[in-house]
Amino acid sequence: MTAELTRLTAELRELRARTGLSLAALSERTAYSKSSWERYLNGKSLPPRQAVQALCRIANEPDGRLLALWEIAESDWSGRAAVPAPAAEEPQPQPQEPPEARRPRGRRLTVVLASAYAVIVVGVALLLFLLPDPEAPKDEPPSASAPYSLAPQCRGADCEGRDPMRMVCGIGPDTLTTYRTATGAHVELRYSEKCGASWARVWGARIGDRVEVTAGGPSRDIRIESSTDAESYVYTEMTEAHNGSTVRACFRPASADGERECVEARVGKAANTTRPPTPQ
Repeated sequence: MTAELTRLTAELRELRARTGLSLAALSERTAYSKSSWERYLNGKSLPPRQAVQALCRIANEPDGRLLALWEIAESDWSGRAAVPAPAAEEPQPQPQEPPEARRPRGRRLTVVLASAYAVIVVGVALLLFLLPDPEAPKDEPPSASAPYSLAPQCRGADCEGRDPMRMVCGIGPDTLTTYRTATGAHVELRYSEKCGASWARVWGARIGDRVEVTAGGPSRDIRIESSTDAESYVYTEMTEAHNGSTVRACFRPASADGERECVEARVGKAANTTRPPTPQ
């Protein structure tokens, strides 16, 4: 599975979880069977473009960002992303020599032996090229669930500063709390127990708005850069978190007179939303 298909699968699984629909119920509300949705949501096959649109419609999610991700995944899946090899030149017909001008048998045998020798040399060179380097580190054996593994790709400190979707941490995370800002944007604190990391998700924001998140360590932030960002979910990078960590997100509106608003929650505890601090 390509990284793009892994990310698309994680996004689709999260959308399906948000709808609360079973595979059977999803099948009843779309043109695709229960078994088809099982393949799409487990990365076993690339869903059709129309299936992505259907799930976005049911989840009330703008489809622009997911369709762009689908285009990339489909390109890799179909092989269109590969660089095409240059077309081989058509061999030019060689003029036939008259019988009396043909080479003697001994000379033909020499040419055949030379050709065979060239083939052997090329074969040995290819074999040496393809053999693994004994000094190079050996790759780890693939997991038992390959090639369709949706296991998290990082844990704890290894997730610091990484994309939650690309690292497959966005499948079934906990929502610690959701906060609606004065401008109407929504900020949500997310936590993945399997990845040991947290991040913020924002939607309904405006171009230029910024969100940052921290769990007592480095801060990670994201800025709304375009109308596509403003019309869909946008995620910060992850920061390491664990049971008992206090995760805090702060929203900074683009407008100069807008106030900074913060929300926090503790992992493993009841959500505790804090009000925006009083300006000093």
